[in-house]
Amino acid sequence: MPSSKSHPEAGSSGFMTAGGMSSSTKTPANAHVGHHERNKVFDAHGAIGKQFTEKGAIGGTAQAIGGPLAKDGAIGKQFTEEGKIGGAVQGMLGGKTKTSY
Repeated sequence: MPSSKSHPEAGSSGFMTAGGMSSSTKTPANAHVGHHERNKVFDAHGAIGKQFTEKGAIGGTAQAIGGPLAKDGAIGKQFTEEGKIGGAVQGMLGGKTKTSY
């Protein structure tokens, strides 16, 4: 029987390898790898949009000031996801985007 050294395509165990990477074969264990959903930047949970929520830097400051700038105030409620400004931004620029790695 010839040794694996005489066959350059043979693996270290002496058997022929199929080639490719194991990660290129989709199985239930790795089906989700490489496909991710992210919030768009202007989404209420995105990098910029979350700054306008009551816990974000801009929205939190407005919430601390209170009055008309609070989330239920005349101005502040316009910036919520259900408000005219926040709702329009959420509808046009919000949501999720699919990315592949």
